[in-house]
Amino acid sequence: MSSPGSGMLSGFTKLCKGLAVILIGGHVVVQLLPTSVTYLALIPARTIPFGWNLITAGYIEQSVHGVVVSTLGLLFMGKLLEPIWGSKEFLKFIFIVNFLTSVCVFITAIALYYLTMQEKYLYMPLSGFHGVLAGFLVGIKQIVPDQELYLLKIKVKWLPSLMLLLSIAISFFTPESATYLPTLIFGTYIGWIYLRYLQRKPESKLRGDPSEDFAFSTFFPEFLRPIIDPIASIFHRMLCGKSEASSNPQGYTLEGAPLLGSDPIEASRRRERGARALEERLAAEKLAAGRDSEEPHIDGNDHV
Repeated sequence: MSSPGSGMLSGFTKLCKGLAVILIGGHVVVQLLPTSVTYLALIPARTIPFGWNLITAGYIEQSVHGVVVSTLGLLFMGKLLEPIWGSKEFLKFIFIVNFLTSVCVFITAIALYYLTMQEKYLYMPLSGFHGVLAGFLVGIKQIVPDQELYLLKIKVKWLPSLMLLLSIAISFFTPESATYLPTLIFGTYIGWIYLRYLQRKPESKLRGDPSEDFAFSTFFPEFLRPIIDPIASIFHRMLCGKSEASSNPQGYTLEGAPLLGSDPIEASRRRERGARALEERLAAEKLAAGRDSEEPHIDGNDHV
């Protein structure tokens, strides 16, 4: 007999389970061998020659609560994203967001050192999967933006913004904010850059999501968008040339050539698939819970 709530705890993909094992295994390693943090975490002063820590740091959780949050976040968000993106694209997203986030965090730490001349920015061990989790939130915002969270009574599209706002607020009261805040900020931004301009859809040979609903300004309240849009357009021109996505229904352009995959129709279809997949999963979980509650209890004294 399956237990109540088993529907919620089932359906995790093999890839997500494997990555969860890596996160848990990395945490166990640094607990048993504390010196391994020197080689696996991102320590800016030692990244050269230990360049591999730009990759390994994202999979090393140094605290118990960190590995719990990262593992659960990976399993539950991956349960929604991987079936829609595909396993190959899901893994590619994790690798790219993790690596580029580490590069940005490394550059930021070096810049902070030269600005403050405090060596703590060079030698603090930075690691954790939270940068990728921030990117996952952006992916969920893209797929099911108008889905409302039952407990929080807010739409999914606001999750990345609220997460960053809460993290920034907490950073004023925690001295170790430098160990997580840059990672969350860059994880969110790199995730958006990848999904907005680079993600390729194998079934349609398309790339990116140029829809207005996924513009950078949608991370901010409505009254700030007239200020954010001109700033965001600078980065848009850097990535897509001088043309405006809104004036080119066929997609973005790069040095005058159309970028494959920036079709607004495809972006709309992607969100529809995401909403449909979420609805089907929720319906399946409710059905499983209903079956569990209706299943008769068999007592040892019952007889024919």
